[in-house]
Amino acid sequence: MTSKIITTETDLEKAFFIRKRVFVEEQEIPLELEFDEFDQLNHQCSHVLVEYNDEAAGTGRIRYVDGVGKLERICILPDYRKFGLGKIVITALEDIAKNKGVSKVKLHGQEHAAGFYRKLGYEAASDIFIEDGIPHLLMVKNLLK
Repeated sequence: MTSKIITTETDLEKAFFIRKRVFVEEQEIPLELEFDEFDQLNHQCSHVLVEYNDEAAGTGRIRYVDGVGKLERICILPDYRKFGLGKIVITALEDIAKNKGVSKVKLHGQEHAAGFYRKLGYEAASDIFIEDGIPHLLMVKNLLK
């Protein structure tokens, strides 16, 4: 299992494939809602790719909103779930934030994944809200703890 910051269009396309498979095909989020202006290299965010046995298996991105790192588009292909890859994605994104001097991160976690995020030190900071038709919670973590 390895994680890396995406620096090539080839790796970015692998991340897009994963996101399309998980969010668009599996969770039925409209394609036009999944991809946005932050989906490019050298922009306002960093993307990571996690590989398992040399196969692209998971991805996520971080961008910065008002000095806080916002973790987004975190997903693992179905065949690779339960191998701990989600934690690797989160850790890689948190490391990027720390390297930029950011001390707080947040994410909109799907309600069914709230327990996963809690195990990684995130705390719910909102009531449940609907985003793209799916129940979510705002979750936050102080990286200085």
